[in-house]
Amino acid sequence: MPSMVVVTEGKRIGRDFRVSGVVRRDEAPGPGERIAMTVGARPLIGLTSYVQRARWGSWDKEAVLVPASYVSAVEEAGGQPVILPSTGKPAPEAMDAVDGLVVIGGNDIGPGAYGAEPDSETTGVREERDRAELALLELALEQEFPLLGICRGMQLLNVVRGGDLIQHLPHQVGTDNHRIERGTFHCHDVRLEPGSFLGDTLGAQANVPSHHHQAPGRIGEGLRATAWAEDGTVEGLEATGRHFAVGVLWHPEESTNRALLDCLVQEAAAFRSRRESN
Repeated sequence: MPSMVVVTEGKRIGRDFRVSGVVRRDEAPGPGERIAMTVGARPLIGLTSYVQRARWGSWDKEAVLVPASYVSAVEEAGGQPVILPSTGKPAPEAMDAVDGLVVIGGNDIGPGAYGAEPDSETTGVREERDRAELALLELALEQEFPLLGICRGMQLLNVVRGGDLIQHLPHQVGTDNHRIERGTFHCHDVRLEPGSFLGDTLGAQANVPSHHHQAPGRIGEGLRATAWAEDGTVEGLEATGRHFAVGVLWHPEESTNRALLDCLVQEAAAFRSRRESN
């Protein structure tokens, strides 16, 4: 068993100390050594991020950013958000630093990731972000991390498991009810499978905030659909044989019902406890 450096919240032990729920070290861990979180500390929840041009103060430049609603939703659920830049190939050490993962929403996924040609309505593709987040999902699934994919994140979960996407829902369902106005969330009903995690958590039906024009087509290996919109669009995916790996096409961080974020943080706390006991 590797040696562990245990940090007590609010106290300094040797060279290690905790400030506002984040562990810091004055020097890197030695070989085979890892940092253990204290019992009762807030689980660290990794949030993927946008990488795009933004403006703040006097600056207008490329930035790594996350909408504040994701951060506040994780905090309100009892977690400590940790921003993971969606650039390059994620290091396995990044997953050692967090206890759970939220793959947030964002721009369209490049169709090349699932072997398709781009539709004229597929726009805003950032292939570097696609590659980084697909690699991060592979690590999370391999290590059986608690994870929640939101909108784009749910679509990536399907793609990483070999599924594909409907690139523009109005071409298939005939309406744009899932994204009525760009930049504005629109609520609609979803039907949830009884006995599934989503059904047990949210009930037989839920009214959810939505802003998307793409959705899963072919469902990826090891996933099952457990939520649907009234037009038949797949709105929820769950990984079979896993403790907590869920994707939803809607935006729970924008909802008054934060049950999914609550469950993620609870699962992250349990995952951290199991990991520290090994």
